[in-house]
Amino acid sequence: MSIPLFGRGGFRGRTELAPLVPVPHTDRQRALTHMAASILLEYPTAGNLAKYPVVAGALDDLPRQIATRLRGFLDHAEQAGPDALAQQYVTTFDLKRKCTLYLSYFLTGDTRKRGMALVSFLAAYKACGYELDANELPDYLPVLLEFSAVGDAKVAGVLLSAHREGLEVLREALTSIESPWAEVVAAVICTLPRVNATTRKRVLDLIAGGPPMEMVGLDAMGPLEPQAVAAAAVGKDER
Repeated sequence: MSIPLFGRGGFRGRTELAPLVPVPHTDRQRALTHMAASILLEYPTAGNLAKYPVVAGALDDLPRQIATRLRGFLDHAEQAGPDALAQQYVTTFDLKRKCTLYLSYFLTGDTRKRGMALVSFLAAYKACGYELDANELPDYLPVLLEFSAVGDAKVAGVLLSAHREGLEVLREALTSIESPWAEVVAAVICTLPRVNATTRKRVLDLIAGGPPMEMVGLDAMGPLEPQAVAAAAVGKDER
């Protein structure tokens, strides 16, 4: 069973939880996990809640360690009911800084560098032909997860891995308040690919500093894996 492609067209912290061990998975299973997490991390509107049964139906196709985490959230959502779940969402993600779903905040905080980070996210999406809804910020975790599922998984994988520390801070913050969304974030972390240190540093530099003002070609920064991430640095995107 598959999940339909529902398109929408900094502080730093040191975590105490043990890092999660990557779970072996196929490309299709990663796409399913990221699409499911994108849906479950969104505000639970009536339309979004209607997708939950579809997510539940896809869990049998996922590795047990991942499916168990997502099923735990779905069980909680069913028991809580729509109104209580919506209130929990607001209390969790709108009122607690460490529970923000905007990834660049973990790296840059509310400094001016965050604006440059957002431009870099937009440039990465644009280089891959992914159109972002103007109502969403490009560093919003559900947006990046959807991009991973239906756009360029390699680029999304590097961006997610480059923000591994932020995701771990988010997971720990959610775990500390016994939030059901902690398991959804944990499921995502279990799928993150291994990225070499050089690639990770260059991507972080792009995110924190914004796209270079002048880039003649992809070779301007030397080899950067995956290739599409380097393409995100070509030119300067205007918001």
